[in-house]
Amino acid sequence: MFKGGFESSRAVSEKSRRHRALRFSIIVSAFFAAAASPAVPGTSGCGSAAPASGVYSIPHGQIERPYELTVPSSYETARPARLILVFHGWGGDESEFLGDPVVVSEANRRGYVLVAARGLGSGAPDRSKNSWTFGGSATGVVAQGARRTPICDASVTPNYTYPSCRDKRALNSCSWTQCQDDDVEFVRTLIEHLEATLCIDRRHVFAVGGSNGGMFVWELGSNPKTASLFRAIAPIIGLPHRGDLRGPGSRRGPSVILITGMSDPVVPPGDWDDTRYTVSSNDHDRFFYTGATAVVRRWSEAASCSVDGQERSFAVPYPQADCRRYCASSNGAWPRVLDCRARMGHDYQLSWSWKLVMDFFDRS
Repeated sequence: MFKGGFESSRAVSEKSRRHRALRFSIIVSAFFAAAASPAVPGTSGCGSAAPASGVYSIPHGQIERPYELTVPSSYETARPARLILVFHGWGGDESEFLGDPVVVSEANRRGYVLVAARGLGSGAPDRSKNSWTFGGSATGVVAQGARRTPICDASVTPNYTYPSCRDKRALNSCSWTQCQDDDVEFVRTLIEHLEATLCIDRRHVFAVGGSNGGMFVWELGSNPKTASLFRAIAPIIGLPHRGDLRGPGSRRGPSVILITGMSDPVVPPGDWDDTRYTVSSNDHDRFFYTGATAVVRRWSEAASCSVDGQERSFAVPYPQADCRRYCASSNGAWPRVLDCRARMGHDYQLSWSWKLVMDFFDRS
């Protein structure tokens, strides 16, 4: 009796052990299968009917803010798509980028959703140029603690101060963008709206901007409110104002490709490996900017890349661009921070620069 009971208990124990081992094996297999094929994180808009390409608007504060949407032909309502937000230059609008056939065709070919928002300023009360407000552009100074660094030489630079800034934010006559709305908060709201309307891949949201829009893109990457929303940013002929050397606004921070013109009198990048600030020289404007090398070094340091010595060459398939980097590339990805300069003035040259930007996004 005792022997028979002992054998029965041992058999039950062995069976239980095998069941536990099998369950553990299934769990481990499922874990590694999930790790090998991670699900693309979609948004609440997945499964909803896709809106057609066209011009739309959303309310923000007391203002109705328009944007233009371009949906790629490959878009599927249940498959998250990559998203690029595009920001025009001073005085521009959404057609500045989306009116270029290279921009639209390349995004369509690669399956990216494009959204180009419109800045503020052309309507009441300013009746000036559409603009994007970033660090120092509305106040006229870059604030670092108690220190305030003017963004222009006010003795020669015309006064562009918008009426919406005169009683609110402008601290001198260097102010040159709108104060009607908080552009950073608007972008947060816009992304939330797009995620609820479209099936968006949250891990692959990008920002591109030209000139004033490029300066604003630096703000989006540096501001803790928005930095974590973007995988990579691409400022074209746009730099922060002098005194603004903020790095990425989130722990990992977005990757960045900077494209500037070596003959640009409006937003000069400075010479290679020169960390001094630069000064615009178009007409009577004398605005101060952080040089390209200084901001690239700051972002490279934040990415744990060594900035000792000179930037090293990085080959790209566009002969117009001389691209250099401090960060190494690995596993097919491009460097986290890439500094590209071309022999051009204050010009986007989208026929090649847009393709370069999209190559960077594809490999980020």
